[in-house]
Amino acid sequence: MADQEEEDLRMALRMSMQHSPPEPKRSKPRENVAVTSIDSSEESPEIKARRLQRELMAAAAERRMMMGKNTGSISTLERPVGLNVSDNAVPVVIEDKRVSTGPGSEKVETLGYGRLLSHDEANQLFSIIFGGGVSRDILAQWTNQGIRGGVGWRKVFISFQVLSHVMSWFSPDPETSMGLVQHEGGPCGVLAAIQAFVLKNLLFSPDKFGWQDPGSTRSSKSEWDVFSCLTEDGKTRALVRSIGEILSLCGSNRRVVIATLNVLGHENKSSKDGPGGEIDSKGLETLSIESALDLQRIIRVNECTSPASAFKKLEAMVPEFQSRMGAMLFLISALLSRGLDSIQTDRDDPSLPLVTAPFGHASQEIVNLLLCGQAVPNVFDGRMDFGGGMFLKGIPVNVEVGFLTLLESLNFCKVGHYLKYPKYPIWVVGSESHYTVLFALDTSVQDENELEVRESQIRKAFDAQDQSGGGGFISVEGFHQVLKETNINLPPEKLDYLCNTGFIVRSEFWQVLLDLDKSLGGLKDSTGLMGKKVFDIYHFNGIAKSVVNGTQLGEIPVQRPRLTKLRVSVPPRWTPEEFIADMAATSVSTEKDAVVEVSKPEPCQHAPLVDCIRTRWPRALCNWVGDPPSIV
Repeated sequence: MADQEEEDLRMALRMSMQHSPPEPKRSKPRENVAVTSIDSSEESPEIKARRLQRELMAAAAERRMMMGKNTGSISTLERPVGLNVSDNAVPVVIEDKRVSTGPGSEKVETLGYGRLLSHDEANQLFSIIFGGGVSRDILAQWTNQGIRGGVGWRKVFISFQVLSHVMSWFSPDPETSMGLVQHEGGPCGVLAAIQAFVLKNLLFSPDKFGWQDPGSTRSSKSEWDVFSCLTEDGKTRALVRSIGEILSLCGSNRRVVIATLNVLGHENKSSKDGPGGEIDSKGLETLSIESALDLQRIIRVNECTSPASAFKKLEAMVPEFQSRMGAMLFLISALLSRGLDSIQTDRDDPSLPLVTAPFGHASQEIVNLLLCGQAVPNVFDGRMDFGGGMFLKGIPVNVEVGFLTLLESLNFCKVGHYLKYPKYPIWVVGSESHYTVLFALDTSVQDENELEVRESQIRKAFDAQDQSGGGGFISVEGFHQVLKETNINLPPEKLDYLCNTGFIVRSEFWQVLLDLDKSLGGLKDSTGLMGKKVFDIYHFNGIAKSVVNGTQLGEIPVQRPRLTKLRVSVPPRWTPEEFIADMAATSVSTEKDAVVEVSKPEPCQHAPLVDCIRTRWPRALCNWVGDPPSIV
């Protein structure tokens, strides 16, 4: 009889989740479907009656679950419905919080599988993400994108193998094996931020993930070999660590809130197969989120207050982040880690949804939250004060992973120093409709060369004497102080020329320096090549693109993301324009950045990504092999 009651309970909760899975799609909405909000008032009487029946059955099931907990016994009802953990399984992490209830007494609060969202939390969360009206197309995009790659994943966490036979964290293609694959248009901002942190961990902490330092392999191997030598176990550990780092950043390094699914599927079929078995995924396939009520039903949250417990919990939740709800679970986790009230305080206009209409793209606030831990809407540094209590909020702190945008090249915004010069040479790149990732294999691409250091020294000394509020001119007395601090020896005629008006203009001073030999403290460069920087940089676009893959059975189109290597040549910022064309046409750089003559130089190429790169390295010249890199 007890077994029958438990089966009835499972069936009731499964029926409460029975919505037709939305049709997968990309950014463009379907032509024949109007973008309307989902409102129960528009349902037919028959559909509404079925929905109400499911709600009643789910409520009854939840009451019985609570009754089971109140008896003090540990029963299967304390687990997510449909999850039957075998004896060989790794247990889900349970974090204990000891709460003092009086002298000599202590109460242990067990998190276990977490708690359901309250009614108010679910309403506020759904409103912050999607607003008051959201189309089914947008909901489909955000509930059909897992944090995963394609076919070919081998089991890493054996005890939780949901979808392990078809899903992968990373792309199965050797050339893009370090990349996450995106199938939906909306969550690209979330996936790009995760991808950037994964690259940070793989490239700059390689010893932690069991592979050789890329800096020591790129001289003897191609760049594709560097990425293909990554192991699945190492990549998965890097991704779990990256998710934990982002959530910890959102929680101000004090807490991590992890959202998981309340329903994991049907009976475990691994009892007879041992650790190699699988958990049926039908329970996941029928889940959908169309309202705040759905969030309240299917989302559980756990709060971890230490990094160790958070990472263990994330390891246990691998299948759920891989499932088609993965991107949504991660976004909810980030928002709850920050705190919903804090999210609204971060924003300039909290009335707008974080997922933007009509295409369901991640807003800049979502991307900034994942990069700096605060959901500020702008990309400049600090706060822009307009007086009268009016101000706009930008990036408050230095970041490990940066951000560049095509919109800056179009003069729609100005990215600040914090995002443009991150700790690691990795940037999320934003276009009008998509987010991708730009990265280098070592940090030297951000180093200043000798002439750039010299330029910064002179500019700093000049600015210190500028009393015009940034107008770009100083007094004669201040000018002599600049010459003394920077060891510049101007010929008498040049000195008289600059001082004859009683003040010195920056642009005129700079032109004199360009004509003054380096031995006298100037920046003269007769070739236009002094201070030139040449380096390789890579662009990754996670949107899956159909390519032909030759096999013994013929050429079969496969879905794979795109990775492009770019050779970037950066002239000094003070190089006269007439030298730039000559520089591209007469020289290339060796690995030691020594300039050598070539007979048939490659012409510089252009794509929208080059405009983004030039916001970081002005007047950069780029070359690549094959198709141009795409930021859409």
